[in-house]
Amino acid sequence: MKTNTIVIKKASGEEEIFQVDKLKKSLNNAGANSSTSEHIAEEISDFIYPGITTKQIYHRAFSLLKKERSAASIRYKLKNAIFQLGPSGYPFEDLIGQIFERQDYETEVGIVVEGHCVTHEMDVIATKDGIQHLMECKYHKDQGKQVSIQVPLYVRSRVNDIIKKRESMPEFSNLQYQGWVVTNTRFSSDSIKYGKCCGLNLLAWDYPYGNSLKEMIERLKIYPVTILHNLTLKEKQTLLEKEIVTCKQLHDQKDILTQLELSKTKIKLITNELSDLGL
Repeated sequence: MKTNTIVIKKASGEEEIFQVDKLKKSLNNAGANSSTSEHIAEEISDFIYPGITTKQIYHRAFSLLKKERSAASIRYKLKNAIFQLGPSGYPFEDLIGQIFERQDYETEVGIVVEGHCVTHEMDVIATKDGIQHLMECKYHKDQGKQVSIQVPLYVRSRVNDIIKKRESMPEFSNLQYQGWVVTNTRFSSDSIKYGKCCGLNLLAWDYPYGNSLKEMIERLKIYPVTILHNLTLKEKQTLLEKEIVTCKQLHDQKDILTQLELSKTKIKLITNELSDLGL
């Protein structure tokens, strides 16, 4: 196995030293057992070369993991599956709404609300235990894209305008408020610093540590339908157009598979995939 001296390129264009332990951890997080992750890490260590991209490493690791025919190979492609939700961003908003609904929040998606000065469209509103969470979702197709400081600055002002209005409305008199920015990529360091300073919650693919978007999805099993191997891109898009965004929705509405005119064999394969995901 090669030593960790090979420089690889991240999606953002930054370079870093390849870390075999980091690769094994990602495989283990996807559900691969220790021997599988060790075997794949050895294969990847023999495969990589200076300048290889993290995307190329991911595809190679996923190809090897897929041969194991386990649920781990499904979960390992989660990040890429979320990028397939685009380009509009609306399915991503639905995904976030369902993540919070699964945690017993009362949720609304794509709601126009009145502020003190102007009206605003909030992507997700989630209410629980006397706290209303006002969320702006920033979906990107480019995994190297960071959410800059301008976004939380803008969202903070919008949330404040809504809060000022709702504090004067009797039907909202018993509520407190939290503002959020949610993204499928990452936040700039200034965005994180500002969020901490002004009390704005930030949720990204790997932030905050321990309760990131990735960790929420895996813990709650709210996987996007785009994660399924046995659906074509066209079939996935058809489901999204029918507002079937998550595997949980597909599991609960399996009849929709017959509407796609899929063969019984393919429906069985998809049903098995859903079962592998714990649904």
